[in-house]
Amino acid sequence: MHLTIRFYDEATMSYFRTALLLAGMTALFMGVGYLLGGGTGMVIALLFALGMNLFAYWNSDKMVLRMYGAREVGPQTAPELYEMVQRLAGHAGLPMPKVFIMENQQPNAFATGRNPEHAAVAVTTGILKILTREELAGVLAHELSHVKHRDTLIMTITATLAGAIGMLANFALFFGGGNSRNNPLGIVGILLLMVLAPLAAMLVQMAISRTREYAADAEGARICGRPLWLASALEKLHMGSQRFTNAQAEANPATAHLFIVNPLHGGRMDNLFSTHPSMENRIERLRRMTV
Repeated sequence: MHLTIRFYDEATMSYFRTALLLAGMTALFMGVGYLLGGGTGMVIALLFALGMNLFAYWNSDKMVLRMYGAREVGPQTAPELYEMVQRLAGHAGLPMPKVFIMENQQPNAFATGRNPEHAAVAVTTGILKILTREELAGVLAHELSHVKHRDTLIMTITATLAGAIGMLANFALFFGGGNSRNNPLGIVGILLLMVLAPLAAMLVQMAISRTREYAADAEGARICGRPLWLASALEKLHMGSQRFTNAQAEANPATAHLFIVNPLHGGRMDNLFSTHPSMENRIERLRRMTV
């Protein structure tokens, strides 16, 4: 009973924060767009960014799985892992996702796919070596939560708005900030906006990513039924991610937000520039769910 009440509290607050951040990103885009590019420039930037991100939305799962050398497994090649994903997907009310294993010593995992019907869950060989069966169930439940709540779609919308704001800044660079009647800031204000607007968009994008991680922890605890399984797994993954280097992630840092723990070295702080919440905060929240 306590777990259920706490889960709904966490989930409600998480969605409220995500909605506020998305509303803030939208307001930032509209305000900057009007000042820098006028109405026409704002629409052009949004359409261009939307086109690029729609392509990424439909193809990013295949691209990222190929990037990390993931191989698909089934009930014959990885029976325990496949059965665990199948059972947890049933608990979550989800169709069975594809299951992949990445040859990588760093213990980590991610989910991808444009919707629950086209989802994939990928784990590294490193995570299979260090986690108990219960801890692995907590991790897989976390990833299935991302699938259930369509976090890929949320991050695509966020990336679309952030990309559009960046394009508007370039629009100002090449075209002088649009119609002067829309722009009371002058050249100094335009130069400041060109720097500060994309930075603000990036900060909001990272804040949304952190919010979705908290939500996936809470929902993952509900799916597997044991918050401490995931809390214990996160402790091990945090130490393991610092011990082993994920070369593919270091070469492609834009994919770091996909993973359950930050695969990049040097990203320990829960600060404005982090794609993941601090591990201490995540573990503490999960432990509070059992009280």
